Amino acid sequence: MLTLPHCEYFEAGRCRSCVLIETPYPTQLSAKERRCRELLPQVPESLWLPSVAGGTADFRNKAKLVVGGWAGRVTLGILGPDGEGIDLRDCLIQEPGIRDAIPHLGAFLEETGLPPYDVPRKRGELKFVHVTLAPSGELMLRFVVRTQQALQTLRKALPRLLVRVPQASVVSVNLLPEHKAVLEGEREELLLGSSLEMELGDVSLHLRPQSFFQTNTTVARALYAQAAEWAAREQPESIWDLYCGVGGFALHCAAPPVRSGAGSSAPPRVLGVEISESAVESARRSAADAGIDAEFVAADATAYALSAPAASIPHTVIVNPPRRGIGPELAAWLEAAPAQRVIYSSCNPESLARDLAAMPSWGVLSARVFDMFPHTRHLEVMVLLERRG
Repeated sequence: MLTLPHCEYFEAGRCRSCVLIETPYPTQLSAKERRCRELLPQVPESLWLPSVAGGTADFRNKAKLVVGGWAGRVTLGILGPDGEGIDLRDCLIQEPGIRDAIPHLGAFLEETGLPPYDVPRKRGELKFVHVTLAPSGELMLRFVVRTQQALQTLRKALPRLLVRVPQASVVSVNLLPEHKAVLEGEREELLLGSSLEMELGDVSLHLRPQSFFQTNTTVARALYAQAAEWAAREQPESIWDLYCGVGGFALHCAAPPVRSGAGSSAPPRVLGVEISESAVESARRSAADAGIDAEFVAADATAYALSAPAASIPHTVIVNPPRRGIGPELAAWLEAAPAQRVIYSSCNPESLARDLAAMPSWGVLSARVFDMFPHTRHLEVMVLLERRG
């Protein structure tokens, strides 16, 4: 579907998050492709695969909603320049399952009587509601509040919440007592369930309330499938997935259908490294559910790689860093390491270009744009690298 959604919020100037929503979608995608090609001039046009489109509406699997308004009459959306809440509950980029749930969440929060947090005056309780939708239709709901009292109110009101939002399979409350512009605090209390199962074909990933996951499920499937295809070409004996998160790349590269399709008689030894212990626990559970023999370690990716014995370094390394990129230390390690393939997935082509410039021994075999974030200038780009000579 390439028809742009008619967004009344944008037209009225109430929300400008989707800065490109009035730009024809093919034009948006072409601009992202052009940006990547200009930043990566060493990649010939023939090596760029067709881009993966992200859709124009109904594509976002997670909503991070600011709670505004006042007790008994809340807004769910964003804050305006004056710190007042702007209601965006009908935002058309959210998947329909999220849009359907938001009015019921609003009614539930109004029933609790808890006051929304007033940013200018630094008072109130309710700060955010995070809503994540699985392909099954199940929801993970996460309430970010300021005090223990609000936590207890929500705990007591859980039965009423489940009447209004029966699709909820995971519910948690995060405490953020500080008056600062962050999305979450350190303390997380589970009220229901433990993880949301994201079914992605051959592998399902378990997400906990604090887990990171790509916000576009359809594009995430394509991203993981592309990495698995690239990894399987040489049937490597070993793979490392650095910055592995909940294990998406590692588990897809080790999944049985990929192995059999590549004609390999034995699966690769797969190791994922991620600094978040919660994400590592989720990855281990997903591996166990899928019957995949994979190892996951809670550690800093760069520190782990730099301290690894030379004999343990794998044939293929996957990196999926945050926006800052892998940085000079890990780039230098990859430049000198005996690995033969690197799959680099980046949400920032500028940092990708810097990192590749620091790795002159590696050449690009293939590249692809994944439009994870339609109507914005953000994107995901992935390259397959081979050691030269």
